[in-house]
Amino acid sequence: MPPMIITVSDLNQPGVDVFANLTERELRFSYEKKGGIFIAESPKVIERALDAGYEPISFLMEEKHIDGDAAFLIKRCPDLPVYTASRSLLESLTGFKLTRGVLCAFKRKDPPSFKEICSKACRIAVLENIADSTNVGAIFRSAAALGIDAVLLTPECADPLSRRCIRVSMGNVFQIQWARLGESREDWPEKGMKELGQLGFKTLAMALRNNSVDIDNPVLCEEKKLAVLLGTEGEGLLPQTINACDYVAKIPMKDGVDSLNVAAAAAIIFWELRKR
Repeated sequence: MPPMIITVSDLNQPGVDVFANLTERELRFSYEKKGGIFIAESPKVIERALDAGYEPISFLMEEKHIDGDAAFLIKRCPDLPVYTASRSLLESLTGFKLTRGVLCAFKRKDPPSFKEICSKACRIAVLENIADSTNVGAIFRSAAALGIDAVLLTPECADPLSRRCIRVSMGNVFQIQWARLGESREDWPEKGMKELGQLGFKTLAMALRNNSVDIDNPVLCEEKKLAVLLGTEGEGLLPQTINACDYVAKIPMKDGVDSLNVAAAAAIIFWELRKR
């Protein structure tokens, strides 16, 4: 069956609203009564979303990609509409510069509960209120590469299925299990920390405290189930979160530098836990 190619000539053309007129929040909550949608960018990332079982809705791409980089995707999804336009019109339509010239809208799936994820995990990362989607995406990429079993996010953490997060993670948000630790800010930290303990996890806060141990302390790797907690940009973890943790650890650094970007710090601690 030949692909359904639709040339876009108008920014208000029916069918392209998911790519143009909706904010990330609207995509997540308002577009459909149940589930919402997300946008994946670049052929490789779209392929990973398909491999993970997400249901595609439509493509948007430059015409040259129809028989080029995206040809295998169109062949894989022959019934999907393919909207196409010039690069300049696509950038006017989406409001950003397309780095790979191919977008795909997907339906979201209901994520598993964090309790279900934790029942099979030994090493997890907990992201507390990290607002920057670039940092969240980078942490997911490191977690998938360095053997973290799952990522949990507090209710106010950035959306892992935002376009930027997906792109920065190189689609690894589809490779590693993740879930929210509750639905509202009232669920964290007291309730969420208590539930992690009930699930058998010892908790490790990444923070600068007088009682911090270095990340190469052998006792950390000896824990059978360990949750690494990483805090928001600038402020770090909440004081009450740190106080509730079993361990507090820091990355040894030279004088004059007391911290790293949270995504960089995550990669280092994930690597250290993997070494033993």
